[in-house]
Amino acid sequence: MNPLTDPLLMELEVEAQTLRRVLERVPETKLAWKPHHKSFSLGQLALHTAGVPGLLAHILTEDSFEAGAFGQAEATSCAELFTTLDESLKAARSLIEGLTPERAMATWKLTSGDRTIMAAPRIGLVRALMFNHWYHHRGQLLVYLRLLDIPVPSVYGPTADENPFAE
Repeated sequence: MNPLTDPLLMELEVEAQTLRRVLERVPETKLAWKPHHKSFSLGQLALHTAGVPGLLAHILTEDSFEAGAFGQAEATSCAELFTTLDESLKAARSLIEGLTPERAMATWKLTSGDRTIMAAPRIGLVRALMFNHWYHHRGQLLVYLRLLDIPVPSVYGPTADENPFAE
């Protein structure tokens, strides 16, 4: 048992199952739909959300990351969302399982040229960037589903469409 990483791994698994329920509701015929011209399309947002843990695992593996322009691909199918999620979770598990106390507390930096944009212990960024960022985008996906009049699954409790507490 590793008291540093076991709670993070348990959370990753529980939240991954919740995201799977959300991704199962994404209609393939609506991947290009956008709620606003400045927004990601449903396919871009769903693909980004599926990939967040792995993307952040890749970034947090190094001691620093150079910020650059960010572009988001469009999902070509719903199957791609689940493949991306599976690969992403594998990378996230690997990063978390490999965190020693020293590596977890080591400072990680986000830079832009000579400027440090962010510097914090790696373990804090697993929480802030990998997990919280992931939940933020999952919440956006739920709003997209609601706007498309697709039944919204339960995440932490009942929705207008699904109540895990009712018989």
